[in-house]
Amino acid sequence: MASIELRQVSKIYPGSAAGVKDIDLSVADGEFVIFLGPSGCGKSTLLRSIAGLESITAGDILINGEIVNHVAPRDRNIAVVFQSYALYPHMNVWQNMAFGLRMRGSPAEEIDAKVKEAAELLGLTPLMQRRPSALSGGQRQRVALGRAIVRDPQAFLLDEPLSNLDAQLRAEMRLELVRLHRKLGRTTIHVTHDQVEAMTMGDRIFIMKDGRLIQQGPPLEVYANPADTFVAGFLASPPMNLVSGRLVEVGDGLAFRTDGAMLPIPAAFRAAYAAWAGKPVIFGLRSEDFHAAPNGDSSAPLTLQVEAVEALGPENILIGRLAGAPTQVSARLSRHYSAQPGESVTLYADLTPMHLFTPEDGKAIPRPRAAPALLRRHA
Repeated sequence: MASIELRQVSKIYPGSAAGVKDIDLSVADGEFVIFLGPSGCGKSTLLRSIAGLESITAGDILINGEIVNHVAPRDRNIAVVFQSYALYPHMNVWQNMAFGLRMRGSPAEEIDAKVKEAAELLGLTPLMQRRPSALSGGQRQRVALGRAIVRDPQAFLLDEPLSNLDAQLRAEMRLELVRLHRKLGRTTIHVTHDQVEAMTMGDRIFIMKDGRLIQQGPPLEVYANPADTFVAGFLASPPMNLVSGRLVEVGDGLAFRTDGAMLPIPAAFRAAYAAWAGKPVIFGLRSEDFHAAPNGDSSAPLTLQVEAVEALGPENILIGRLAGAPTQVSARLSRHYSAQPGESVTLYADLTPMHLFTPEDGKAIPRPRAAPALLRRHA
């Protein structure tokens, strides 16, 4: 197994286009981490740089404490699984899985034993004589994983391996990858733009934007305490509700005021936000923190003009606008909740997990962090 560390790593393409810029991060031995971000943010570039498939412009990449900037990809003992599977169409499953070992000159008995073991692990034994064209997307992905496993690498790098699968297969393969990691214990870096994969698979997530690392941490910690409006809006579906307004003094307390709403700031946050009284801010609250009825002392009523209700089966997503204002808000409600477009409804916002962000750069204004009990409640 392997620890992986990046120190001030940058990759600048010709024409001064930055693929990644000044990346510092470390992955512990045996850890499963996620590189998350939108297309073009640099996450695949970073993964390829770790694998040695991209040369870096500056900084150092260390594997097990050794700098590997100039070590050839094959000598880093790292296996890469690509989005496209990269299977040889003229070879059957056994031949695809055995190819790398045969090129390395491994003994035939060793190749056969390792391929059989990996095939059994991945449920591929009945498919060994089939070619890729006769396999489903999920089966092809298992073959690509099997080809990586037989090499017995010290780390796996997975470049959006599930993006070509349909929703059901993605869910199945998420569980498969987590199960494999637990069984094999290898250091794993998984690149994705899918928030569900990020929240459910990794020990930690690294969120990237425009070639830079924005925030890192355990999924629920990042979810509950986003560093800025980009993270708040990206790491969820629907994204966090972000409403522009102003922080005002009300009696001996504070409130967030915008067109169509006045929301009191919880007492636990007043000291942290006191310096922002009278200033413009961005208020953030996630869709699951709205309820059809009052929910404790921190609930505040909010009137919405309903624009749509998306019935998803286990839940309904209400999309509306604050009364008399253009701001759109989404609320995740019970499957039993019903409302019609054009209707005016009152929901109750649980303000305990609210955030305020600066309007200039979208950075979170520091306040007491969400407690573990709150993290569990929103799990």
